[in-house]
Amino acid sequence: MSTMNRPYFHESLSQIIVKKDRAEISNWTESMELINEELQSLILLEKQVLGSPQWNQQLVAVQRENQFRLGALYRYERTMTKAIKCDTTECDAYYLNTHEKNRDGYMDHVCKKRA
Repeated sequence: MSTMNRPYFHESLSQIIVKKDRAEISNWTESMELINEELQSLILLEKQVLGSPQWNQQLVAVQRENQFRLGALYRYERTMTKAIKCDTTECDAYYLNTHEKNRDGYMDHVCKKRA
């Protein structure tokens, strides 16, 4: 691959991928933090207006799941420093598969909340 085709020709391909993955994780966590803030507002609004235990339980369950997923993403983000140090195909494949699993988990979570 020519260095002219790479946006950061002074970095290795694995460094570029890790940067891309970190940016993606940052977007996911930011999105989930916003969802969490919206859920907090909805829970407060539900208590003040509806006072329905059923709605409250559903909103709290969604918030709990969101916090669980957010925590998993933060834990995953901390492991990304090890991905830079990969020097084997097996190591790269592990981090690629882990990233894809986290992406799928995030997308499933967000799609469920939209429905």
